[in-house]
This record gives sequence, structure tokens and C-alpha cells, in this order.
Amino acid sequence: MATLRPFGPGPAVDPFCLEGWVGRQDEALRIRYRLRGPLEQLVLGEPSADPQRRDGLWQSTCFEAFLGVVGERQYWELNLSCSGDWNLYRFEGYRSGGGEEPWIQALPIVLQRSATQLDLELSLPWGGWLTTVDPRLELSLTAVLEHRQMGCQYWALRHCAAEPDFHQRSSFIAVEQLHSEPVPEGHQAEITGER
Repeated sequence: MATLRPFGPGPAVDPFCLEGWVGRQDEALRIRYRLRGPLEQLVLGEPSADPQRRDGLWQSTCFEAFLGVVGERQYWELNLSCSGDWNLYRFEGYRSGGGEEPWIQALPIVLQRSATQLDLELSLPWGGWLTTVDPRLELSLTAVLEHRQMGCQYWALRHCAAEPDFHQRSSFIAVEQLHSEPVPEGHQAEITGER
């Protein structure tokens, strides 16, 4: 289990705890987020009956993952909304050459929510878009939490710049090997904040 941390302290973030897990299962990357705290203080999209691929999700509460292959400049940005809307972008280098990843056309998100806890999980298939024999990935789990009174706060495993910047490759965590065997329910491959 990895704990995401807000960029800068403050009373708005104190009551919240955000954690993330990543594991490899079959031909997919499983990603799970758990947010605990007084959720009524946040702007959370209502679940949509017809989730869509959408731009601009990061302008409000949005769970994100950035991933790339160790040693390669190209990387991807995954955006997930509580509404079920999503997007996956591919960049050729730091904030350059960005566009939608065409290999992924649908991305079902499983969302469970109570007054004090939100769990979001998805299975991101490898097929076609992440073509490499090297199983080493660099990952950064991040999130934007929009507070009703305080605006947006930016959360990540690591913050490596003077301003919040999820695209900073130095904030990605090198994962030497993701497990190739199936991950049992409730037992995710662990990502730590250490290199």
C-alpha cells in the first residue's frame, strides 16, 4: 500500500487519507485508490449511466496515474473521474506530443462510495499500446481533490518540483518487476516510495 501526500500542508487536507495500489494481473495493470475522510467536503462527480472518454477531468476531483517504461522518454497519463468518465493520453516527452492513446477505447471503472470512504478500481489492458518486453515500469499515482471551500489540492506519491507537477519524471517510482502471476483479490503488488 502506498500513501499519497498533498502538495503542501493545510487544514483542508488534514482529515483525508489517500492510498493507492498497483498490480499486474494477466494482460492488465490493476490500479486501485482508496480515499478516506469527510467526502462531503469534496466535489465528487455523480456516477454516470454512460461514462465517456473526456478531456479536462483533472480540473476537478480526478484520480490519475502516470506510467512509462524505464529508460524511455514516452509516458502515459491516465485520468479517472468519480463519474466513471476517463481518459488516457500518450506523451512523447515531458509535456510534449500529447494526445489520446487510440488503443484504449473503453475503460470500465468500479466505484464504491460511502460517506467517509471511496474505493476506485480498474483493470488497464496492455494490449497494443504498451508494447515492450521489458516489464520494468516507472509509475506515479496522483490525484486532484477539489475541496468545496478551498479549491484543488494536488496529491502524489512524491512531489519533486517547486510547484505541483505530476509530469515530472523524477517523481515516478521505478518498479523493478511487476508480478506476472495473478494477484489474488485483496492482495495487490505493493509500491513503496523508495527507489
